[in-house]
Amino acid sequence: MPVKQEIGIVISNKMQKTIVVKIEDRYSHPMYSKTLSKTKKYLAHDELETCNIGDQVLVEECRPLSKRKRWKLIKVLSKSSLIS
Repeated sequence: MPVKQEIGIVISNKMQKTIVVKIEDRYSHPMYSKTLSKTKKYLAHDELETCNIGDQVLVEECRPLSKRKRWKLIKVLSKSSLIS
């Protein structure tokens, strides 16, 4: 079974070894053909605490690490231009 991977934006890194990633799904409405976007927030494991807010990251589904954490950070695709 293939492992699910998603690309998202880090919206919070306030927790220890945990980041919140926003993943946006764009789709066309079946009747009106308007493009809609649906966003989901996932908690992901960041072992080295390398991510900052605004970074674009690749996350992968994994075994449950805590009550809500089921994703892990694979790599940072692009760093944010925000200074924090």
